[in-house]
Amino acid sequence: MRAKFVILFLAVLLLAPISTVYSEQPSPLDKLDLLSDQALQMIKLQRYDDAGKLLEYFSEEFLAFTTSERIFSMDELRIITVAHDEAVEAAGNGQLNPEERLNRVTKFRLVVDAVTSTHQPLWTEMEDPIMTVFHDVKEAAGNGDNEKFHLTLNSFLSLYEVIYPSIKLDVSRERVQKLNTRVQYIDHNRPQLLSGTSSQEELNALQTDLESLFDEMTEDDADPSLWWVIISTGSIIIITLSYVGWRKYMGGQKPERNRSRDHKN
Repeated sequence: MRAKFVILFLAVLLLAPISTVYSEQPSPLDKLDLLSDQALQMIKLQRYDDAGKLLEYFSEEFLAFTTSERIFSMDELRIITVAHDEAVEAAGNGQLNPEERLNRVTKFRLVVDAVTSTHQPLWTEMEDPIMTVFHDVKEAAGNGDNEKFHLTLNSFLSLYEVIYPSIKLDVSRERVQKLNTRVQYIDHNRPQLLSGTSSQEELNALQTDLESLFDEMTEDDADPSLWWVIISTGSIIIITLSYVGWRKYMGGQKPERNRSRDHKN
């Protein structure tokens, strides 16, 4: 009975900090991140008025936060502001098609995540659709399919535009410029790429840059709170097993000592 009490006490003692962490109120940054996500969900449901209200509330909270806490650089503030303005226009402009509205608010959502998250950014989740479309671009160029080439390249550029502001927040300026130069070159030299022999070389170079970028950004970066749970749980298991083993050892020693006394008597 005493052993069970000790084990329970150790478990409560070690897990108490975890429950404290998860019971805390969300930070202002977490609140901004949540608001941007809720606005995106409203856009997906085509509830544009609700999305506009959430974006307006985000603006108020963002202004209050940045006035009291100066943690964002001028570049970050500029990128967030531009993305927010585009998202507000998307929510309120009925002349935009649903896909364009979704793309603009998604861009805003990814930007907010990039400046608030300390772990793997959400924009890396766009790797599969972007690389799939880019594969179609290369295939169309290799086959000389003019119509498909322009169509798939436009789709690629649309997706690239969604993540480009977030890339600028997470990647060095030199690397961003190199990547963007390749993208702009391919866009501005479409006829030459279709008729020239260097098309695959240019496309292969861009593919290498994109794959390298996504690979580096998706390296394992576990949440520290998760590591705390793992370490704490592991500590409980180790302490529990050690205690149980010690109890068994001590229990085994008593018969030995009793037998020794009996033998001497």
